[in-house]
Amino acid sequence: MTQTIRLTAAQAMVRFLIAQENDAGEPLVPGCWAIFGHGNVAGLGEALQGAGDAFPTWRGHNEQGMAHAAIAYAKAVNRAQAMMVTTSIGPGATNMVTAAALAHVNRLPVLLVPGDVFAGRAPDPVLQQVEAFADGTVSANDCFRPVSRYFDRITRPGQLLAALPRAMSVLTDPAECGPVTLAFCQDVQAEAFDWPEDFFAPRVWRRRRPRPDADELAAAVAAIRAAKTPLVIAGGGVLYSGAGEALADFATRHDIPVAETQAGKSSLAWDHPLNLGSIGVTGSSAANAVAEKADLVIGIGTRFQDFTTGSWALFGNPACRILSINVTGFDAAKHGALPLVADARAALEDLTAALGDHRAEPPAPSLKSDWIAAVDAATAAPSGNALPSDAQVIGAVQRGTDENAIVLCAAGGLPGELHKLWKASRPNGYHMEYGFSCMGYEIAGGLGAKMAHPDREVVVMVGDGSYMMMNSELATSVMLGHKLVVVLLDNRGYGCINRLQMATGGESFNNLLDTARHAVPSAIDFAAHAASMGAIAEKVDGIAALETALVRARASDRSHVIVIDTDPLATTQAGGHWWDVAVPEVSDRAEVRAARAGYEAAVKERNA
Repeated sequence: MTQTIRLTAAQAMVRFLIAQENDAGEPLVPGCWAIFGHGNVAGLGEALQGAGDAFPTWRGHNEQGMAHAAIAYAKAVNRAQAMMVTTSIGPGATNMVTAAALAHVNRLPVLLVPGDVFAGRAPDPVLQQVEAFADGTVSANDCFRPVSRYFDRITRPGQLLAALPRAMSVLTDPAECGPVTLAFCQDVQAEAFDWPEDFFAPRVWRRRRPRPDADELAAAVAAIRAAKTPLVIAGGGVLYSGAGEALADFATRHDIPVAETQAGKSSLAWDHPLNLGSIGVTGSSAANAVAEKADLVIGIGTRFQDFTTGSWALFGNPACRILSINVTGFDAAKHGALPLVADARAALEDLTAALGDHRAEPPAPSLKSDWIAAVDAATAAPSGNALPSDAQVIGAVQRGTDENAIVLCAAGGLPGELHKLWKASRPNGYHMEYGFSCMGYEIAGGLGAKMAHPDREVVVMVGDGSYMMMNSELATSVMLGHKLVVVLLDNRGYGCINRLQMATGGESFNNLLDTARHAVPSAIDFAAHAASMGAIAEKVDGIAALETALVRARASDRSHVIVIDTDPLATTQAGGHWWDVAVPEVSDRAEVRAARAGYEAAVKERNA
């Protein structure tokens, strides 16, 4: 007879999660971020408190922020682990929807457990309940359905017997990996049930490495052998697969140059002779020059997002074909690509073996050396008293940190500058959330990255606009003792989108603080604000002062914020590529009409 143990549904969920491991012997779900409220405090709150250190619970200040920290942790450990995040049933739950979308776009695992309404419905409508007039089964948590890889609503305790193993399967599946949402009805959390004891037996979840299909591999080998000017585009899948060494071996043996997406940057050390740097809209002149003439583009673990492809205008060779190596069939088949559905490392190993001594013609070394010279010029310390550019701040941070550091960013103008200019030496030393380009990810993401790599220095670079969107997890980093170095660039508004607005013929409007409607000019003291949350904070005047402050920040015993004013209009002109941003067909502004004419010409050229 099967032995059983009587537990509440919430207690059973926590006990089950404690028993799950990855193939490195680590907890698959290392703990839970929680903001308790109506819908999870009595059930899950009691269960998490009872688990103690066996399943740590961390308190956040914002539901989206703590979910971002969990997602950043998963990204920093290359999807080897996935944290749990729980919230109340109403605004606490819907605050996480943005984070769920971010995880979905970036193919990153996170277990979201928002509280839900009463399954029994006796007290309906309960506090924070969203009532759908035509459907009694709907709750606010239905918002998670389109942005979850797996969604379930737990309306009876026994449903966890199927739902939890399914959730673990999705979190660990290389192709299906992404956010899992288990909406947990609050009365069900507290219900007792007789659980089979073997449900809580330790289980190891191994990450699969599917090898290529023989026919697809043969077709890929033939395509590479036939190519005269191939180019690899390394995406995030290279890092998630731990395929950096395999990529270096493949490139070196076959003389095939490599360019990196935002997610793939740091796959290959910046000084590898065949690493041509960033690709696409924010690409290096070297990588983009090779891409324009490539007759075979070999994407490895990339979604081929519009920034990567220059809105599909970058690959200018009429003979260009795309070979897409991806563990996900959905991504491997994009834009008529020749698919090779496999784990990145396994695919590279098999390709290298099958290609033997085949070598392509390597790019001219001057392409890379000329680009590095342009990087060094853009990031050099300025002369004079003008406001520094983002690039000059990046240069100071690069000089002020070692190769073991992790630089982290997410949205605005900084990602483009960092993609072009940052010299990443070690895998995962460049942490960029640019799949969803979510403002406010930066500080919470930095906290998650630091939790994943406590031995590595984490430098968060964030603009004032993103900082104002979400900064509260700075206080959490101080409280938990996870030190961050935050470099806050203040250009008085949304400088990046302001530049785009002006580039498409618009007048500076509603982006910079000074051109937004106001009765009182904005004068935010960011250093004082950061200090109020327990961080060490200072404002510096210029690049030389920033470099000195970075020495102090690295020696600090807790999170340290450095604020510096920057030029909202300056941007690195070297490199780059056209990006499809629709311009109004009709406008009273001559500048918009001129921009529309240029846009139409560019679209015509792309489609020629």
